[in-house]
Amino acid sequence: MDLLIPEIGLIFWHTVSFLILLFLLTKFAWKPVLKAIKDREKNIQSALDAAEKAKLEMARLTNENEQLLKEARAERDNILKEAKELKDKIVADAKLEAQESGKKILEQAKKEIEDQKNRALAEVKNQVSSLSLDIARKVLTKEFEDQTKQETFVSDLLKDVKLN
Repeated sequence: MDLLIPEIGLIFWHTVSFLILLFLLTKFAWKPVLKAIKDREKNIQSALDAAEKAKLEMARLTNENEQLLKEARAERDNILKEAKELKDKIVADAKLEAQESGKKILEQAKKEIEDQKNRALAEVKNQVSSLSLDIARKVLTKEFEDQTKQETFVSDLLKDVKLN
């Protein structure tokens, strides 16, 4: 039973040694441990602050990236719109130019046809007049082979002519 009930001297010496140990720990170990704990606490707090700053910076960069993307999309849409307008203008100009060119070619072709028609008519008239003269010459030659017929024809013509 002696082991279960400690003696007063044992309690005293345990208390004295505990107090000495407590004094030594407080004097030499407690301050460095508290200092290490405070340093660790400061490091953790600075890491948390740095993480919060990084989080804010990431949010800012994300917002900037979104804004840049919006601007790039708007610029792309604007460029596409301008390109479409330019394409439409070029197509319209080309159509107009083709129509004008077609009209000019058509007018030139009509003029060419009219000129060729006039030349052909003039040539036909020349041939008709030439043929008419040949026919008239042959008819007259046959008609006037006889001298009496010639004199009769001339006298008939003289009768028709009135003198002024």
